[in-house]
Amino acid sequence: MNTSLFLQFVGEQWILFAALAVLIVMFIRHEVSRGAPALTPQQSIGRVNSHGGLFLDIREATDYKKGHIADSFHIPNGKLGARMSELDAFKDKPVIVVCRMGQTAAGASKQLLEAGFSDVYKMKGGMMEWDALQLPVVTKS
Repeated sequence: MNTSLFLQFVGEQWILFAALAVLIVMFIRHEVSRGAPALTPQQSIGRVNSHGGLFLDIREATDYKKGHIADSFHIPNGKLGARMSELDAFKDKPVIVVCRMGQTAAGASKQLLEAGFSDVYKMKGGMMEWDALQLPVVTKS
């Protein structure tokens, strides 16, 4: 592409170019603020098993009872701030945050990091991905 044509385009379409620049900056800020890194369900299992970690399920109780990861710890997302002290034994161990689809876990993982937890991850795809891979779940009636 010819540089002069590009500069001409930018000059004539500066509003579109400025909007694109703003969108790129917003996307980068969003990605940076998303909290902990993400692990696949398989990577999460390996991390928990090899380092004595914990699966933290932040879904609501009704979803948790329908099926959850064995030995996972349940604290609904809305109560995480008030109940975070229950996780103190895991401040230096892997904590894998699990939600329904992997999106709510971002905010919860960020909250854990800000509270001083050093090894926090979110599980990609959440329980939907776990179920799609046909990994085992525990159900409570």
